[in-house]
Amino acid sequence: MKPAGPLKLFVSAFAIAVLVYAVAFYAIEHRRTRNGPWRVTFSSAGSASPPCLVIDEPQLKITGLKITFPGRTAPATNAVIVFDQPQEVPFPVPFGDCVFMDAISLPGTVAFNLYGHEIQLIPRVLTIDKKEYPWQSDVTLEAAH
Repeated sequence: MKPAGPLKLFVSAFAIAVLVYAVAFYAIEHRRTRNGPWRVTFSSAGSASPPCLVIDEPQLKITGLKITFPGRTAPATNAVIVFDQPQEVPFPVPFGDCVFMDAISLPGTVAFNLYGHEIQLIPRVLTIDKKEYPWQSDVTLEAAH
């Protein structure tokens, strides 16, 4: 009966380790994703109006912030991209490229090069061509030279 003692101790220790791992993993994953991702709508009505981005991040209370590109045209599109999974950069998006993406802790940081403009979505602030703009909902900004 003595061999059952060490085996029972090993199995108990293994079960406790698995339980601690599972709890820690789900706690870390919840903390990483609790604020949700950036949702960016790339919209263009062809030549009728300038192309624009609409940025939403409901957990940070950012909804409907629009960035327009006056004097630019793009094919008609209404693409929504959710930046919740890391991707190798650069990768194409409508109107340009995503040149940086950090989705480790959502919403993370996303940077675009669109029509020659550098646009960064950072939880603290929005930057357009290195100029900071405070986050505001339902506001329209222009990315103009």
